[in-house]
Amino acid sequence: MKTIQEIPLKQIDITDETFSVNFMPDLQRLRSSLQTVGLIQPVLLKRRERDYQIVSGFRRVWVWQELERDSISAMVFGGQEKNDLEFFLLSLEENLTTRRFNMVEKAMALQKLHRLFQVDSLEIIKTYLPLFSLEPHEKILNTFLALAEMEEEVKTYILREEVSRFNIRLFGKMGSEDRLTLIPILSHLKLGESRLREMLTLLLEISQRDGQRIKDILRRSDLQSILSQKELTPPQRTERVKKFLFCLRNPRMSEKEEAFKKKVASFHLPEGISIHPPPFFEGRGMKLAFQFRTTEEYRAVVDFLSKLGGKEEFKALIQNF
Repeated sequence: MKTIQEIPLKQIDITDETFSVNFMPDLQRLRSSLQTVGLIQPVLLKRRERDYQIVSGFRRVWVWQELERDSISAMVFGGQEKNDLEFFLLSLEENLTTRRFNMVEKAMALQKLHRLFQVDSLEIIKTYLPLFSLEPHEKILNTFLALAEMEEEVKTYILREEVSRFNIRLFGKMGSEDRLTLIPILSHLKLGESRLREMLTLLLEISQRDGQRIKDILRRSDLQSILSQKELTPPQRTERVKKFLFCLRNPRMSEKEEAFKKKVASFHLPEGISIHPPPFFEGRGMKLAFQFRTTEEYRAVVDFLSKLGGKEEFKALIQNF
């Protein structure tokens, strides 16, 4: 059993994050606890020739330093007691018993196992994915390894918006500059998971079809014009952007939609009556909807529709669409 020692903070290398798995840590609760109760659990350190390396307890060291303390209680290991992988696993074990890892922290840990400590992919899938409550599949490992490679701004967005693994994989198909151009735009939109998936998919499809970088699509003046309209609410701006990308992806469908709207507008439909094309203009049959509050309004609607059915323009609309 190791004894607990008091180690001067100035002798601890806080810049060495070899064993650190921290992203956007919430230190407020820890700070309050340390101020009120003090340090209950000692940090784990590795003794080096001239200083100490943090194995576990980065957050405690950071806060202790903020509180301007001179030393901290620690369990100290000799540099030859364990190899670096064993020290990292010790850090993971201690942290997993005291806190939950967020998605980005899981990605960081898996990346270090894979790249820094050279653990075989099959071993990571079999042993370490379940340790983080993840399904032991290669696809899951690749998703988290891709997340670990993403930019800080992207990781922050993914964590804040609780982005799904599916959408993380879509982000992973983009280049770094594309993601960095996209994130500020997404942050000003009102996006749920399905809307985000639609938008990412449209951008990837447009980029692949036209051989154009996503960052260049996003910098188009017509899209920037939509984004700069301050009078729009976030949901309205989201719908405008989605429609813009949809039309860019499906120009023929957009033309059909505009032609359909012009035809319907020429009928001068009374309030409460609407005509809708089949979804994506695929298949046969249109939908007609109407509202009424009284029998008189009902008769008026029926009379109008009866006359509309006899017009050649209406017959042509049915035949063309």
